[in-house]
Amino acid sequence: MTVDTTQPGFSTTVEALRLRSWCLGPGQSARVIDQFTDKDFKLVVDDRADVHVNSRDGRFYLGWFPTGRPGTEDDGWVLAVTGTATTPGYRITFDTETPAQLVAAVVAEVIATSAPVRSP
Repeated sequence: MTVDTTQPGFSTTVEALRLRSWCLGPGQSARVIDQFTDKDFKLVVDDRADVHVNSRDGRFYLGWFPTGRPGTEDDGWVLAVTGTATTPGYRITFDTETPAQLVAAVVAEVIATSAPVRSP
């Protein structure tokens, strides 16, 4: 960045700022939802058109609330994984304007790091 020290205030050029285009807006929820298979997950669309995805073992939950989750300040996505007796779970929320491709990347990582529990 170039700064003209002979003039008061801040001076620069557009080229020096390296303006960027950023991923903004909610995008297509299908990028997230299409990652789930019927073999491992159940999907329910409720009467508000909110989408709920649960793993068959009940430990994973993803909710998509296109108009915001009732009773919250603009929650658009809620991802939760239930912990175990020795390790706590976690919960992640994204607002309604979080790009779906970013939510999809997080969901893909959560799914990729899961594994079936082997019976003893």
